[in-house]
Amino acid sequence: MREARHLLDLFELGPSEAIGLVDRALIVKQEMARGRRPALLAGRTLGLLFEKPSLRTRVSFEAAIAQLGGTAIFLPGKEVGLGVREPLCDFAHVLSQYIDVLAVRSFAHQTVAELAENASIPVINALSDDAHPCQAMGDLLTIREELGRLQDVRLVFVGDGNNVARSLAVASALVGMSFCLACPSNHSFPEDFRARFAAKFPNVALEVESDPKAAVAGADVVYTDVWTSMGQEDETEARRRDFLPYQVNEELMAHADRDAIVLHCLPAHRGEEVTGAVIDGKRSRVVTQAGNRLHFQKALLLWLLHVPTAGPTNGRTVPGPRHRRRSGHR
Repeated sequence: MREARHLLDLFELGPSEAIGLVDRALIVKQEMARGRRPALLAGRTLGLLFEKPSLRTRVSFEAAIAQLGGTAIFLPGKEVGLGVREPLCDFAHVLSQYIDVLAVRSFAHQTVAELAENASIPVINALSDDAHPCQAMGDLLTIREELGRLQDVRLVFVGDGNNVARSLAVASALVGMSFCLACPSNHSFPEDFRARFAAKFPNVALEVESDPKAAVAGADVVYTDVWTSMGQEDETEARRRDFLPYQVNEELMAHADRDAIVLHCLPAHRGEEVTGAVIDGKRSRVVTQAGNRLHFQKALLLWLLHVPTAGPTNGRTVPGPRHRRRSGHR
């Protein structure tokens, strides 16, 4: 039996794997547009273990497995007593007997890591406080479609060094994109992330800029997220004051490339991190971006379960997951 490969964060991927996953997502999206939904995962079951509320992540995963012929089981963290009724190791061992793959949406990244350490099935980080790999990879699909390339694209994230920004920084480095975080000095990347990034990409600078106008100059993609994430509600007013100069509005977008697109992982707070005129305007691709979560989720499930993707690959082999021991870094 093959040892399970997990996706806990994008540090675990190599460049060819990241690009291969985007290729797979393009293929499954093209197949769906042609009306083809082959039941490639018939008889397979996906568990969705969620501690946090969700719309896009839950529905895109449930739709992905259903359209591939499989079944999803939703497991609310409180209802199943995650980390309360029994140790996480027992939880992972038992679930591995019932389902084929597990997606986890958790507060603590360590929860996802411990489940993966003890599971004999693939475990996917569907969001943790440290990383949001599925979001970032779906965003690469959107950028590839909209701009026709990934190499040398300049992506500027206007906000704090949160889980989405961290995953986008790693995704960018993997595929040859330029990434910049525009943020107040007290909301930058944490030091442990900086250290991991430097170790993984010793020749890639982790660009951080405090002046949002300077940051977006020449940007191909301007990306933002809410100023206050789940679990930070006590910091709401302080964050609003800190991030007010970082609102993505028409004035800021005037400094970006004239053809730059706007992305947001949603949900959005219009009038805070982004204005309605921008997120609902002609530059916005947030609806397409949300839709692409479905296609990446399909590609990821097929990849982790070693099922070939139907359709052309433009003459290139789409790499499958390599089985390697994890470093133990969490």
